Amino acid sequence: MKHFTLKELTRTSTGLANTPNSEVIKRLETLVEKVLDPLREEYGAPIYVNSGYRSPEVNRKVGGARTSQHLKGEAVDFRCDDMAWCFLFIKTYLDFDQLIWEYGNTEQPQWIHVSYRADGKNRRQVLYKGVKR
Repeated sequence: MKHFTLKELTRTSTGLANTPNSEVIKRLETLVEKVLDPLREEYGAPIYVNSGYRSPEVNRKVGGARTSQHLKGEAVDFRCDDMAWCFLFIKTYLDFDQLIWEYGNTEQPQWIHVSYRADGKNRRQVLYKGVKR
């Protein structure tokens, strides 16, 4: 993990414990290696993780889906200064399981959700949530 730390991938403002086990840490490292670090290298500017790993308690508190890949350490929600660019770069050049344009408008999402399956069986599913295209 060249540009990201475990601390920023597990940060929570809920006040609840959010400590990943070794399997989850491996998945987070794979997600960073395959998606976040290559994105950061090409983008050349900071990427801010809003939500990475979520313990079951944290996931419940924030209203996450019961099957959320955040629970496995396979997903992050993030922001950057040019989110449309980051979204398009991931969509075009990187492997991923899900890539979601979250809310915002047709110019920029409010944040981006991206996941990467540790088993490598990625669907390359692109979704637009809360914005009409």
